[in-house]
Amino acid sequence: MFHKILLSLLVLIICESSLFAQNKYDFSQFGHETGDFIKQPSKWDGSDWLKLGVMGAGSFLLIETVDQPARDLVLKDRSYLYSVPIEAGRIWGELYSPIVLFAGFAAHSLITNNTSTRKVAYEIGQASLYTGAITLILKTVFGRSRPYMNEGISSYHPFSFRDDNHSFPGGHTATALVLSTVLSRNAGPTWLKVLAYLPAVITPFSRVYEDKHWVSSCFFGGALGYFVAKWVVDLHEKKDKQFQSTSNTPLLNISIVIY
Repeated sequence: MFHKILLSLLVLIICESSLFAQNKYDFSQFGHETGDFIKQPSKWDGSDWLKLGVMGAGSFLLIETVDQPARDLVLKDRSYLYSVPIEAGRIWGELYSPIVLFAGFAAHSLITNNTSTRKVAYEIGQASLYTGAITLILKTVFGRSRPYMNEGISSYHPFSFRDDNHSFPGGHTATALVLSTVLSRNAGPTWLKVLAYLPAVITPFSRVYEDKHWVSSCFFGGALGYFVAKWVVDLHEKKDKQFQSTSNTPLLNISIVIY
């Protein structure tokens, strides 16, 4: 199922890009940026490695101090399992959510020729693909048992393809942070930027309450989704600034000559 979702996102990006191949945010750009994304670890500086270290150390600390007590607490009362907040948090992190939002923004951009919504659609698809691929690899490599398996906080089955052993990192939380980060960064008003993160805050609570993930798994997944989405948006904003700077230079020279 996870592979099908990733493939669907890739197909949507190709289809949407092929209709406006003469513009930016096309499939060719996606290919170049994906290559750059893969090579990123070789370009990391001290601050980047520090962020990864904090993610790892924070996850380990949560495993040792919070994971089991948090599970014991939520298992005491299961009456809110199908409540609106819990369901809303789960839905926001479902694998189909990026596809729905991508399709919606892409359709709007095609109908109205709106570059802004095209950018949002592109970044949702791109960041979701990158995050989904990394999450799937880590889930398989670590093979951490989900809480409901009752195998404890330190049960790992490396290179497992069973969903029961895919607790780390939290995929729903990773997806939720990708969506909220992209939407927040592209929103105008400050209140809307803050509001975009509301569902992403609910998602990890939902997954822990549903007994599908440990707190530490949600923490790492959320951090992963946030930093990947941030990288994607930062990259495009940097390119936009460079383009504007370059396009303004000839106009300045012309005006000086005319004067």
